[in-house]
Amino acid sequence: MKRRLVKIRNSALLRFLQKHQKYAPIIFFIGGFIFDSLTLGRIDRVYDISVLCIHMSTLTLTLYLFNLADDGKWKNTFLERLEPYFPLAIQFFFGGLSSAYVIYFSRSVSLSKTTSFFVILVALFLANELLKKRISNKYLQFSIYFFISFTFFAFMIPVFLRDMGHLIFIASGLISLGTTLALIRVIYKKSPSTRAELHLGKLMALIFSIYITINVFYHFKLIPPVPLALQTGIVAHNIKKQNNTYNVTYEQKPKLVFWRDYRAQFIRSANEPVYIFSSVFAPTALKKSIIHRWKWFDANKDEWLTFDNISFNITGGRNEGYRGYTFKKNVKPGLWSVEVITQEELVLGIIDFEIIMDPSQKPKRLTTKSF
Repeated sequence: MKRRLVKIRNSALLRFLQKHQKYAPIIFFIGGFIFDSLTLGRIDRVYDISVLCIHMSTLTLTLYLFNLADDGKWKNTFLERLEPYFPLAIQFFFGGLSSAYVIYFSRSVSLSKTTSFFVILVALFLANELLKKRISNKYLQFSIYFFISFTFFAFMIPVFLRDMGHLIFIASGLISLGTTLALIRVIYKKSPSTRAELHLGKLMALIFSIYITINVFYHFKLIPPVPLALQTGIVAHNIKKQNNTYNVTYEQKPKLVFWRDYRAQFIRSANEPVYIFSSVFAPTALKKSIIHRWKWFDANKDEWLTFDNISFNITGGRNEGYRGYTFKKNVKPGLWSVEVITQEELVLGIIDFEIIMDPSQKPKRLTTKSF
């Protein structure tokens, strides 16, 4: 046993970590991000679910082991030789889980008010690298853990139940709150060093403030409706469905435009319908009603007016997303915006364009793409 301990202590990895102790947490944090970026794909894949569940479970266990290590709980056990790796493991799982959420949320976020939550998520992803005490700060530990736990259940419960909505989101929050408080209670009870360092009332106030903030964001529809994601959104001149394939004819975007798939200036011929095509990713067997909300900007009133709400049902499972389209014939020239939203009015994406009615102009760079 002693020989093994000596071998571990003299290992190349441990010598490297001791030499670069200052940068080791950052390396492991970035390592977790890179690992998930390269391996994660669909939230409903068995592999993705397994990785996220293992990350979350192992993070919980490692937090427990790490916080009790200062009290000598693991003296003369096989865990003693692993103690130097506990903070690095926590950093790795924080990085891995945070990156997974950034990846999934980036697919669901629209360039609208939901961007604010995504920016906060990215900021929290980077925050612990900017704090002096980093992972040794217990307030930071449990705050990030709770946020990550809340997001984990907000993703996983809809996937397992194959449904989503207000009640499921509330349940996700309560489950994450319960598990976080249970972990804190166990550690606080068993660890004298934690009791000496933490002010329990301050930590509870911090946890509940995060809980309330996330729910406020949800109430004001500032959180993207994960696990749904708008994969394609196009304003088109014509759509034909043949043998389960949608042939979409639209004007190509300029080469320098990378944030949308279509030309924003829609040249409309007389009596031509205007089509909106969208494909929405949803986990397997999840059923949801999607709405295309057509809005026109009234320059005289300086406000957006809702012209129509057209809904259709989707069923998840298709890798490229569930396809659907709506169209309108009675349209006006000017700025238009079609919001792709859920029945709870959570925004999946926004398709902006300008309708131009000028007989002297013709559609530019027309192309037909099959979906």
